[in-house]
Amino acid sequence: MKRNQKGITLLSFLFVLALVGFFGFLFMRLFPVYSEYFSAVNDIKAVTQAAGADKQALPQLKDSLYRRFQISYVDSVNLDKHIKLRTEKDGKVLDLKYEVREPLMYNLDFVAKFERSFPVTGRADAE
Repeated sequence: MKRNQKGITLLSFLFVLALVGFFGFLFMRLFPVYSEYFSAVNDIKAVTQAAGADKQALPQLKDSLYRRFQISYVDSVNLDKHIKLRTEKDGKVLDLKYEVREPLMYNLDFVAKFERSFPVTGRADAE
């Protein structure tokens, strides 16, 4: 009598489990960095699109960002080093540029570089 086997072997199961565990570990290490970045982006959008933001100087914008960053637990962004305000012919633009270096495992680190510009419009309909 011939019997057909169905399913995976123990070795295959351990391989799949190790693969899922590795990618789960990577996700757990990378998620906080990207979550913080998206919080910073949302805070900057809210500040640059607030009423009267286009009339504010950089110190007032940084003060608003500082308060929002405190609430959102954004710690990697240094307002003096990573936020720049420049003037273009269309208006003001707020630049965010920073990188995060975090340990991954043993002597292996990962570096995430973030760079984005936001027009300071003072209107909520801008993007």
